[in-house]
Amino acid sequence: MNQSGPYIHQRTPTERSQLRRTDLIATGRRLFADTSYDALSMDDIARHAGVAKGLIYYYFKSKRGYYLAVVEESVSDLVARAASDTELPRAERVHRTVEGYLLYAQHNRAAFRTIVTGGVGFDTQVQALRGAVREELIATIADGAYGRRDIPLLARLALLGWLSAVEGITLDWLGHQELDRAEIRELLVRMLRNTLDTIGEFVDECPSPPAE
Repeated sequence: MNQSGPYIHQRTPTERSQLRRTDLIATGRRLFADTSYDALSMDDIARHAGVAKGLIYYYFKSKRGYYLAVVEESVSDLVARAASDTELPRAERVHRTVEGYLLYAQHNRAAFRTIVTGGVGFDTQVQALRGAVREELIATIADGAYGRRDIPLLARLALLGWLSAVEGITLDWLGHQELDRAEIRELLVRMLRNTLDTIGEFVDECPSPPAE
């Protein structure tokens, strides 16, 4: 049988290039999940990926460029998870969102610490990634609580305060994993409930949603 017939899809150079880039990012996600940026050299990365070091430079220009691409890809999963399951009841959506956040932190510890703490020094690109995650999570919570993503500034600031607490608690929890994830999730959900009640007292347009 002729394998080059019209029914056999031949990948174009662009498709092959994208596939190779995707494979390199997948390798990076495994390596950087629990290993810091400084602990891995480009030689280490190339060896684990099974490619020449020059190939990584070709696609990502530098080690930092590679690392940022890996973190951005990993973060996109967290954001997508937060925005999914819109058909679920509101209370269940909140639980799913918080659970997804904790799972991400648990399985991508090094990347999570980089995002929350801002990377090495003040990294504007990492800060931008952190800002995108925060805005999506706040919008998701607002949509679940009020049925809309755009909320008054005071309500947004209150949710931002809750999210800052979530970041701090999650960072500390990663070092004390004798605490069960479900217990941490329920703590954060209860804190959110209190935050929403407080918002309802201050912002007439955002009444506290009924408990489900």
